[in-house]
Amino acid sequence: MVALHTITPIDDHALEQLGFEWHTDSDESKYIADSLVVVSDAEAEAYYEAVNELYDMYATAAQYVIDNNLFFELGIPFNLIETIKKSWENDVHWHLYGRFDLAGGIGGAPIKLIEFNADTPTSLFETAILQWALLKHNKMDEERQFNNVYQAISDNFRRLITLFDDPDEFERLYDGWKILFSSVSGNIEEEQTVRLLQQMAIDAGFETGFEPLGGVKFDEEGIYDSNETSYEYWFKLYPWEDIAIEEPELATLLTTIMNNQKAILINPAYTLLFQSKGMLKILCDLFPDSPYLLKTSFEPLKGVQCVEKRMFGREGANIRIIGAAGDVVEANEGPYGNFKPVYQEYVEFPRDAQGNYYQAGVFFAYEACGLGFRRGGKILNNMSKFVGHLLR
Repeated sequence: MVALHTITPIDDHALEQLGFEWHTDSDESKYIADSLVVVSDAEAEAYYEAVNELYDMYATAAQYVIDNNLFFELGIPFNLIETIKKSWENDVHWHLYGRFDLAGGIGGAPIKLIEFNADTPTSLFETAILQWALLKHNKMDEERQFNNVYQAISDNFRRLITLFDDPDEFERLYDGWKILFSSVSGNIEEEQTVRLLQQMAIDAGFETGFEPLGGVKFDEEGIYDSNETSYEYWFKLYPWEDIAIEEPELATLLTTIMNNQKAILINPAYTLLFQSKGMLKILCDLFPDSPYLLKTSFEPLKGVQCVEKRMFGREGANIRIIGAAGDVVEANEGPYGNFKPVYQEYVEFPRDAQGNYYQAGVFFAYEACGLGFRRGGKILNNMSKFVGHLLR
């Protein structure tokens, strides 16, 4: 059972002053819950240890996929394979941050991996900023949370320069390299997420710029904003698979830019391996005894309840819960039906006294660095609510 602590919500105007404008869903319900999930210190430590181990497992699995040419099995677009290989081979292509989605971890339920949002993870603003604001607004100890996301990602920006060395070496090594940040025009949530990342980079010591995706210019010599200023790094909150499928000419040009060493792309192309839900099957093959993994296959599981997902599905779309007899228990439609399916053993999320389900999300930036929760039904979709947490 999920234990909750009721809090006084922050009013909409105050949220907007923080830069959080997507506080109300399309059905006029509030997106931010008026309660916090109560988490023990031991449970927070277990999330931390699980995510660090899972990331190492993903790195091992990515090397296995590359060595054995398993890109087709993971649904990787053919025009990104060489880009992925090249980005994987050189440490300068640094994975800035991602978010692990997990079942269990509270109320005695074991932690189980649901998926890894490695390329374009959302809920960053909520986890990094709003949780602090909620505790402060309710006159609670702001330190009583597992949340070092802002500092961790800022340090990881510095590691773009220092790599595996001490991030404090940044000032000595930095030579004026600039980062251009981009998001899709008209999407306030994505823009504010990118603006937050831009501020983290500024705090880390970088020169930065912002340009909507439609205004970014590319040629074989680099990446530029609308004022023709060139940048050594480009962060795009835009999925790699969408670039490959919808803008193949851009995918080819980005590969050329990277091969010519004219710019570094963040998150790097190899995060598409992590993003593919086909990696859940590879992980099970490589780590059959891991306590964090659910049985996963490219074929429907026989005799057990399972979840059918699409390789690059998002926000609970195109999910089907299939019963042990093959019947469909619950399903969501969506735009990802053309991607290959993968089948993962079903596990029930922890529930509160009202029957709501909770999925934990743990951000990773060099190490596990912050916890938040999503609340909703059996299938969590884009109408699920964000729930902060409190350590006790």
